Amino acid sequence: MKFVCSKENLLEGINVVQKAVSTKTTLPILEGILIEAGEKIKMTGNDLEIGIECYVDADVREEGSIVLNSRMFGDIVRRLPDSEVYLEVKENNTVAIECENSLFEIRGLSAEGFPELPSIEKSDGIRISQKALKDMIRQTIFAVSTDENRPMLTGSLFENKAGVFTIVSIDGYRLAMRRVVHENSEQTDNVERRLVIPGKTLNEIAKIIQPVDDEMYIYASGNQILFDMGKCIMTSRLLEGEYLNYMSIIPREHETKITVNTKDLQACFERASLVITSEERRYPVRLEISDDIMVITANTEAGNVREEIKVEMEGKKLDISFNHRYFIEALRVIDNEMIDIFFTTNIGPCTIRPLQGDDFAYLILPIRK
Repeated sequence: MKFVCSKENLLEGINVVQKAVSTKTTLPILEGILIEAGEKIKMTGNDLEIGIECYVDADVREEGSIVLNSRMFGDIVRRLPDSEVYLEVKENNTVAIECENSLFEIRGLSAEGFPELPSIEKSDGIRISQKALKDMIRQTIFAVSTDENRPMLTGSLFENKAGVFTIVSIDGYRLAMRRVVHENSEQTDNVERRLVIPGKTLNEIAKIIQPVDDEMYIYASGNQILFDMGKCIMTSRLLEGEYLNYMSIIPREHETKITVNTKDLQACFERASLVITSEERRYPVRLEISDDIMVITANTEAGNVREEIKVEMEGKKLDISFNHRYFIEALRVIDNEMIDIFFTTNIGPCTIRPLQGDDFAYLILPIRK
């Protein structure tokens, strides 16, 4: 195998597939990147849970394949001059990497033992722009549970139904829901799907997809999912089981409603958090709502804080307490200038929604006094 490739293109491919390379394994081949030279260079990483393939433009002079240790290969290429990189596989899987006045020779592994990515048929896919999916993951991933005793909640629900694509995350204390309506719906947009993707997978795919309007496709088969971005694909296992009926969790009625500026409220919560220690459940943030004013207070061993913010209020006066972090993490990802917050009772959940439509909903459980 011989090829010449720009350092920039080579490094871009390495950085993408490294996200699927295992860092904790007893199998050396899983610590490697599979490099295959054909019409283009195809790089593959596979930790047996997540797999990533990426195509890189290069001048291929001799076809072939090799597996190189991901960390070493990546470190070498990062430190090479910004020029053309020449790579050649020699006898006994020795690989020469040359760039200007730098020459490395490292040992590779035969490609025969590298595990293939699962085969997923590219039919009945969900079409969505990369930017939309990246934003939706960012706006819901923080509410994925880390509790392995509830494995279904360690992932996010992807639901595609009647031209609407929805992502939902629930950790038992809060819910984050984001949806988009497919524009100019095609057959692919009307495919009904209900899939639960591990949080680890979503964190990695969010790093790969770009904030651009280019379309990508999501396919599923059996217990596997495939994200197709054109030059790059990512596969992952799905979580198997029944996800919570999230629509039954979101309250339909309320006793108190406020309309407030998103960033102003976020700033109030962030200032209030400055006196809260790591034992946050002992020191909730208290909200007192009356007469178009919301007073936010926190009283801890470290100190006290009082914030006052003007709101538009409808309904009953309210005194309720929350974990400040849950509010901050939701408010940080909301792009709307103004929001509505609906409160059921002083012991029931609150729901953050847009002023119009149902593009998002964030539900937060209060802390009982």
